[in-house]
Amino acid sequence: MSTIKERDKEVIWHPYTPMKIWQEAIGIVKGQGVYLTDEDGNDYIDAISSWWVNLHGHAHPYIAEKVSAQLRILEHSIFAGFTHEPAVSLAERLIKILPTGIEKIFYSDNGSTAVEVALKMALQYWHNKGVNRKKIVALENAYHGDTFGAMAVSGRSIFTAPFQDFLFDVVFIPFPEKGNEEASINALEKILKLEDVAAFIVEPLLQGTAGMQMYSAKTLEQYFQLCKKYDTLIIADEVMTGFGRTGNLFACNNINTSPDIICLSKGITGGTMALGVTACNRKIYDAFYDDDKLKTLFHGHSYTANPLACTAALASLDLLLTETCEQQRKHIEQAHKKFALSIEKNTAVKNVRCLGTVIAIELATGNEGYLYEQRDKIYTFFLERKILLRPLGNIIYLMPPYCITGEQLEYVYAAIKELISSTF
Repeated sequence: MSTIKERDKEVIWHPYTPMKIWQEAIGIVKGQGVYLTDEDGNDYIDAISSWWVNLHGHAHPYIAEKVSAQLRILEHSIFAGFTHEPAVSLAERLIKILPTGIEKIFYSDNGSTAVEVALKMALQYWHNKGVNRKKIVALENAYHGDTFGAMAVSGRSIFTAPFQDFLFDVVFIPFPEKGNEEASINALEKILKLEDVAAFIVEPLLQGTAGMQMYSAKTLEQYFQLCKKYDTLIIADEVMTGFGRTGNLFACNNINTSPDIICLSKGITGGTMALGVTACNRKIYDAFYDDDKLKTLFHGHSYTANPLACTAALASLDLLLTETCEQQRKHIEQAHKKFALSIEKNTAVKNVRCLGTVIAIELATGNEGYLYEQRDKIYTFFLERKILLRPLGNIIYLMPPYCITGEQLEYVYAAIKELISSTF
């Protein structure tokens, strides 16, 4: 009988995968805690939470029980003109923990669409008010998703190159790397002074796909204050940073000024299934609240507010908001910082940086970027040691499920030390 990976090869096209070069996928048959088990019985430590979605470990029994019970009550219903308990309860709970001023929850089905909704909200907000503001500002090297609007507000790169002519124009300001914060802030203010900017969209504190690039809460606060000063809408893309990844529940909790719109997905269901949220303040909502039907937000998805996904999110929140989970996140953060100190002077390491449960190690390779030629060898190096890491070019990063133990972290750290001590 053919294996999963043999059958896969005949029929599947995988994401972010050069299919001719990387022909064989690993067939996974189950998950448990931090481990993914393949069809040959190998257990892999999922050190990147399966693309940053898994918060509490695979096949978590509490989430499974809640979803299973919901499946026997209501699996799905249309959400236009109808509602249900899981969606309402989740919205109520999210509003309590999101930054001050967020009052309305709009559901979709993934991170890219959460961003699409945010952009449509922001642009139509000004349209509904009869104000000509159409310009969007973003950070250089940003990544906000793979749909067209999300690509447009992402940095121009190999991901967007084939579609360049189809993307709407966006003004990009310099990334506020250490020593360049003032230039970035000044660039934003110069654009905002023109008073034609509809919105500023940003990954708060941490650019993920750009290579886990980190910047200060002070800079984020200055960005947001400038936007408030010039009456520009703020979109915080917390698809990756939300639900504890940066230490606080949300990256925007690190500052005093709240965004107008927040995008959520990935960890919202604990990695169980797809769900997107675009949350906004009353000001945004009120611009659509009108007798004129033309001011309606004409956006929706077939699986909007799916009851199973909302139930999984409620169960994940139950776990996330416990003292145990808070201590788990602190343990990971402390372990990362200790490990960073142990390797920061290694000549093979150009830079090591930490934020909450995320650590990024930038290798001193001389060659940088997503297509770094040794990237696949590094990826294989860790797979051979039963660790799932997906290097971003010459940058290795860890973003593990919160249930990872000290012993499991030390095993991953040891493998990284082995890599940087070798010639790769």
